[in-house]
Amino acid sequence: MGCAPSIHISNNRSLNHSVGEDEDAPGPAPRSGQRRSAAPDSGRARLAEPQPRDSGASKVSVTDVQFGPMRFHQDQLQVLLVFTKEDSQCNGFYKACEKAGFKCTVIKEVQAVLTCFLDKLHDIIIIDHRNPRHLDAEALCRSIRSSKLSENTVIVGVVRRGDKEEVSLMPFIAAGFTRRYIENPNIMACYNELLQLAFGEVRSQLKLRACNSVFTALEKSQEAIEITSEDHIIQYANPAFETTMGYQSGELIGKELAQVPINEKKGDLLDAINSCITIGKEWQGVYHTQKKNGDNIQQNVKIIPVIGQGGKIRHYVSIIRVCNGNNKVETVTESVQTDSQTDNQGSKHKDRRKNSIDTKAVSSRTSEVSNQRRHSSLARIHSMMIEAPITKVINIINAAQENSPMPVTEALDRVLEILRTTELYSPQFNAEDDPHATDLVGGLMSDGLRRFSGNEYVLATKNLQPSSSSIPVPISLHDIPPRIALAIENEELWDFDIFELEAATQNRPLIYLGLKTFARFGICEFLQCSEVTLRSWFQIIETNYHSSNPYHNSTHSADVLHATAYFLSRSKIKETLDRIDEVAALIAATIHDVDHPGRTNSFLCNSGSALAVLYNDTAVLESHHAALAFQLTLENDKCNIFKNLERNDYRTLRQGIIDMVLATEMTKHFEHVNKFINSIRKPLAAQENEETDKNQEAISTMLRTPENRALIKRMMIKCADVSNPCRPLQYCIEWAARISEEYFSQTDEEKQLDLPVVMPVFDRNTCSIPKSQISFIDYFITDMFDAWDAFVDLPDLMQHLDDNFKYWKALDEKQLRSLRPPPE
Repeated sequence: MGCAPSIHISNNRSLNHSVGEDEDAPGPAPRSGQRRSAAPDSGRARLAEPQPRDSGASKVSVTDVQFGPMRFHQDQLQVLLVFTKEDSQCNGFYKACEKAGFKCTVIKEVQAVLTCFLDKLHDIIIIDHRNPRHLDAEALCRSIRSSKLSENTVIVGVVRRGDKEEVSLMPFIAAGFTRRYIENPNIMACYNELLQLAFGEVRSQLKLRACNSVFTALEKSQEAIEITSEDHIIQYANPAFETTMGYQSGELIGKELAQVPINEKKGDLLDAINSCITIGKEWQGVYHTQKKNGDNIQQNVKIIPVIGQGGKIRHYVSIIRVCNGNNKVETVTESVQTDSQTDNQGSKHKDRRKNSIDTKAVSSRTSEVSNQRRHSSLARIHSMMIEAPITKVINIINAAQENSPMPVTEALDRVLEILRTTELYSPQFNAEDDPHATDLVGGLMSDGLRRFSGNEYVLATKNLQPSSSSIPVPISLHDIPPRIALAIENEELWDFDIFELEAATQNRPLIYLGLKTFARFGICEFLQCSEVTLRSWFQIIETNYHSSNPYHNSTHSADVLHATAYFLSRSKIKETLDRIDEVAALIAATIHDVDHPGRTNSFLCNSGSALAVLYNDTAVLESHHAALAFQLTLENDKCNIFKNLERNDYRTLRQGIIDMVLATEMTKHFEHVNKFINSIRKPLAAQENEETDKNQEAISTMLRTPENRALIKRMMIKCADVSNPCRPLQYCIEWAARISEEYFSQTDEEKQLDLPVVMPVFDRNTCSIPKSQISFIDYFITDMFDAWDAFVDLPDLMQHLDDNFKYWKALDEKQLRSLRPPPE
């Protein structure tokens, strides 16, 4: 094994500052006894500098700190005094700082405290806690503690000397104070307090900061390191250890060694190790263990007992070294008392190197057997006639690992871990500070059962069943009312008013918009069906949309149909998709939410509805929409628009329609978007840099493959389905009102039926609609439409999106929860 990388830890302040140096105070230092003052109203009253006249025994030096084998240099301590007025107590601490040689800043204005602290990062902050009416010391302390930079800062509260009965300090400590100082303006008393802080809490905080450096070194080390308690509870495992053993980040922490898949003899081995340690003897030997995936590995172990305080062993530190070109693992395990200093550091490193060499002969036979098993497995895989693409990828990576350096091998191990997961395209979502985003992602992207403990679900008293209705008499479009004719006049424009059509048609906009749109695209000619059949089909489909739903009704279907037709009319889409793709897209848009109950998939799964049972809690609504649409179409010859198609054309069309409807399921949102970006947008951007005839032909060929056309169609219907934030503002607001009311209604019913509340923020009494829209745009809309716009070119939509986001943001900044600002 090659030489291990050396680790050097330095103190940044010690490299750049000398004691008494103030980088923020340029110019000559003040004369002896002189104070440097800021403007009276600036909030920073003065800075105390070390005074030559006081140099001597009173000066405090805390510049050299020893922490185990580590020595580091600390700058001159900085003290921040927060007093609303300069009384005797403030002056006492100020003069004590001068006496000790600490740099001191006095702040009078509370508003300037946090800014000053973030600028200087003081070691000690002393806050006047005596006058709550003038200064809310606890609120100020909490404000400072809210910054991670205050983690190692000591905060002292000055309290009044009273005759009252002693009270609990818990509220004081809970606010973030480190110590309490009972007021005493005597300079010597203040000086002694500073001395106790400097050599007590401050020095302890310096050591804690040093621990951060040590742990940073452990995290970045290529050595695999594990720390366990005396009870064999795993307390720390660095990334190299997790990768070596095949575990995810943090997966091992808090587990007993017995909970980890290991050789059953390891427990006996640990007993033997402990029995040796208790009598002060070294233990050395070899044992086998298992990685998470079941692969056996061999470890060479050496335990050196280092007795600490109380004569007890507090932790076991295991260091595992993997040799290049082999399947063996070399391990040196040392027992150390972490709260005491250790001896013979140099000899330990020599022993580790020595034992690494000793394991080569022991593990060579294991490596040969393992290699034989690997070659046998690969031979079986390559002899198979059918091989999955992911298997090919994994085999290529495994082959590349054979003779690669250790960093490359470890990196490829992480790649393999990712490839073996099922959610290759779903990002790891973290929005702890945004409950609206958390609820939206959880409500729209979960299977509905993840919020339960165990495998139980609750059966609702109301099961949602597919609706049925008789076919109404087909309507005629020859003599449509003038208002409807006017409403659909500009249906090819993006700013088309779907709500005017909804009002004009008495909540039946789909049939009118659908007939005109299908006529524009010549759908009847492709399907070889009559206009009467098409009208009957639109009627049965629209009848099965629930007009009682605030959002998921036939108006939403008509809106998605309009957006899909608009996208199909863009030049890039017309160049890419085939005629059958256009037909599939328009039909899919029409049927994509038919018989939607106004509840999410999660609600149906949690309530144990018949649909959830039928579709096994997987893509429940989307599967139902597609299945019911074909059922309604095929069961009656009068509305069967597919009856004259050739068998192969019908199968291709049906497959395309179903694929697009299923793409509207939100659990696959990031998968579809990321596949489009990686398979369409990025390759297209790379090829568009060279505008030659040959290159344009290559682009066209790339886009028109069946796989890429499917990606484009999925992205198209997804964008059409959630295009509300890209509509003109007045339409965007109306859609926001409708979807919010539908979610409010679901939350009401979940509470009524004692079901898990899937989206708690959608409570009609507390919900902020602007926040919900901002979160939806941030997490679902922006990236998707950026990619779609880059491909299709949609400047008007992106301008609407920008304007609408600013509108919601402005309402939120005014702390308004409503759709519109109150009238002036």
